[in-house]
Amino acid sequence: MFDIITIGSATRDVLLKAEGFELRKHTDSPTGAEQCFPLGSKIEIKEIVFTTGGGGTNAAVTFGRQGFKAACVGVVGSDMVGKEILAELKKERIKPLFQEHSDDMTAYSTILVHSNAERTILSYKGEGQHFDLKKVPFGKLRAKWFYIDSLGGHYDLLEALVSYAVKNGIKIACNPGGKEIEHGIEKLKPLLSQIDIFITNKEEATQLLGEEKTESTEWILSGLQKAVKGIVVLTDGHNGVRVRMGDREFRAGIPDSPVVERTGAGDAFGSGLVSEYMRSDDIMKAIQFATANASSVVTKFGGKAGILKKGDWGPWPLVEVRESQI
Repeated sequence: MFDIITIGSATRDVLLKAEGFELRKHTDSPTGAEQCFPLGSKIEIKEIVFTTGGGGTNAAVTFGRQGFKAACVGVVGSDMVGKEILAELKKERIKPLFQEHSDDMTAYSTILVHSNAERTILSYKGEGQHFDLKKVPFGKLRAKWFYIDSLGGHYDLLEALVSYAVKNGIKIACNPGGKEIEHGIEKLKPLLSQIDIFITNKEEATQLLGEEKTESTEWILSGLQKAVKGIVVLTDGHNGVRVRMGDREFRAGIPDSPVVERTGAGDAFGSGLVSEYMRSDDIMKAIQFATANASSVVTKFGGKAGILKKGDWGPWPLVEVRESQI
């Protein structure tokens, strides 16, 4: 019996930092800017880091380092990169329950890091888009919790995981990827009604609810609460996080911490929140640890290097969490 099983993406990440990436305004970008470089030029790379990523493996490492018995379900190719991902999970004492395919490469991301710590990700989905429901080892998925991350948009797999969890008394945390969000609120409602902790950011929540753009965080939270059975967690970049649990709301900002680059911050926040909630059943403490975990991750390159270990909240002061009635 596992404490928690993560299901989601696994990638090889290469992070490149250069001084020749020009910033320009771009209204459709999440940050309001775009990175540009001249075609036909050669730009010197100042730093390069090879690591592994993907929401499924990033989250699994948080749970493993927090002392939970964890497993990870995902897809890799039968290439060297796939073998490295599986070896790293084992090193972190996480049980890999992976599908291995030979007809494509393991998912790969090239991450262009600007000096302001923002980044652009060039993502090749590779084997990550070939999740095969028939090959998921449901007989081995005995756990107290599922943590469902990006599934490459495979609705049938999401539906099967939620159904299996409900039938077997497994609690569900879900931090969906963009392709799951694209299914829309009406199609996802039957599944969201079974979710114990639903985690998303403001941009994806807006898309899920069918709006092109909205500044109303209240409208988003109300819409999500109508669909989700349990706790709703909405992150909003520099504005922090708002969490709804029944008729209670919790708000927290983000600490003033150094930032190297932001890859994996969302994974660290979501898995950090769930791990502490599993341990203490205290949502305020869970928000505090999630913030500390994310704050630590952004101080290093990649989504795993800064993940905190059990008993270590890093140098970050406990973020203030404010509670109110809805």
